[in-house]
Amino acid sequence: MNSIVILITAICLTLMSGFFGWQRSKNIHNLRSRPIYHGMNHGLKVALPMMMTASIWLISDNLIIKPTVMSDLTHNNQITLADPDFHYLQIVQIADGLIKENAFNATINKAVEHYRVTKQNTDSAIFWMMIIAGLLGFRGVTKKFHRNTPAREQVERIIKLLLAASSGVAVLTTAGIVLALLFETLRFFNQVPFTEFLFGTHWSPQMAIRADQVGSSGAFGALPLFAGTLLIALIAMAVAVPVGLYSAIYLSEYAQPKIRVVAKPALEILAGIPTVVYGFFAALTVAPLIVDLCEHFGISASSESALAAGLVMGVMIIPFVSSLSEDVISAVPQSLRDGSLAMGATKAETIVKVVLPSALPGIVSALLLAFSRAIGETMIVVMAAGLAANMTANPLESVTTITAQIVTTLVGDQSFDSPKTLSAFALGLTLFCFTLMLNIIALRVVRKYREQYA
Repeated sequence: MNSIVILITAICLTLMSGFFGWQRSKNIHNLRSRPIYHGMNHGLKVALPMMMTASIWLISDNLIIKPTVMSDLTHNNQITLADPDFHYLQIVQIADGLIKENAFNATINKAVEHYRVTKQNTDSAIFWMMIIAGLLGFRGVTKKFHRNTPAREQVERIIKLLLAASSGVAVLTTAGIVLALLFETLRFFNQVPFTEFLFGTHWSPQMAIRADQVGSSGAFGALPLFAGTLLIALIAMAVAVPVGLYSAIYLSEYAQPKIRVVAKPALEILAGIPTVVYGFFAALTVAPLIVDLCEHFGISASSESALAAGLVMGVMIIPFVSSLSEDVISAVPQSLRDGSLAMGATKAETIVKVVLPSALPGIVSALLLAFSRAIGETMIVVMAAGLAANMTANPLESVTTITAQIVTTLVGDQSFDSPKTLSAFALGLTLFCFTLMLNIIALRVVRKYREQYA
């Protein structure tokens, strides 16, 4: 019994119940609610109990199957488990056919068979519980059905609850992410001073195996990472803002409809190119070109530089600026343009003094989205800017960013008790706080100009 069967069964029962309620109410006159609401009410009253019951299936592995299998495996000291999670993962992979059975361990093979039987029985039990819950919901809604049933009010109440639950999931997910970052960050600051992390100028998180090795304590000064992140992001914005904003102005104010229909999708194609492709382009084309140009003028440049990563990243985020800004500029009322032109202003003056100030809140939002995208980019930085934590303002040198170091510190088999791994969480929380400050500043700007041009 897999998730597809459960989903198809739930959808079919919901549609059948909804059709029954709709067909039944069609033959009754002077209904309080329209037949469509009775159909929706029947469908929702069946779908919700099934959804709540089927949710058990999502947690059945850790709640039912794993404890049963592992308790049987360790019963009577059949096997000593130094790492239960590893053995259970091995059992699951063998049962799913991802790896071959262990011919030298009959106990594990017996546990695999037990896992298959337990999983099948659990899935079947949850499936029939879901069917029973749906039938009980159907019986309840049909039993209470009458001419004055407030079906519309009940449907709207259920939809409001679903929307509120969706909002709650988003908020709880954000809170969970923040708390996870905060908890691990506090563990990191118990081992590394906060001032060293925030104001230190040397980043070398590699921890030695023996205490007598060089660099055994590591260095966790994140200031070079902050500098590299801002340097690459500013270069990217220097490319994306003028090109994207001018493109948006041209498309919304000057371009003919035929040109706009072709040019706007062509710009938006840039957003669909995978970032690894941009990284290859930056490493194989842009970076060597920069080195050759610098050698021609007698300037020293690294083969991996912030300039190469920033230029390509700027091209990547052009659609975020151009597309969103074009939509906002096009939404400015035509009456404002007509009034400005009637007062004797030229088209360029109208754009600069009327259209752009009116669209400024949306443009600021577009720029903020593009800047956040630039800060969070990883692949282009790794492939074109390198991983050297240099604290420099020279765009021709190799630098690294916060996101690149987060990936680097978490790659491979790492212990979550070491400062090296925990530093990734501290970097993530720092990046979160920085983007939060950007959002607050952008909201203040948007609120100010929205009131002025409302």
